[in-house]
Amino acid sequence: MAKDKRERDRKKPAKVKKQVKKKICSFCANKIDEVDYKDVVTLKRFVNEKHKIAARRATGACAKHERTIATAIKRARCMALLPYCTSR
Repeated sequence: MAKDKRERDRKKPAKVKKQVKKKICSFCANKIDEVDYKDVVTLKRFVNEKHKIAARRATGACAKHERTIATAIKRARCMALLPYCTSR
């Protein structure tokens, strides 16, 4: 039984790790300090198809700008510039 286990372990292929390119925050790259809630075109890039605020790992925004993006999206929703959810 121990011999079978060793043979099974040897047959497993080695896992290969992918090199993931690090995303750069577009606001830091363009040296933009504030995110404007009235700029709907920019805010739509940070909302997914269900109109949820996209995660940092998906958008590539840094933590500081992700917080300001979330606040701007919430303000734009309150002003009816962005929808809260998809229409059926």
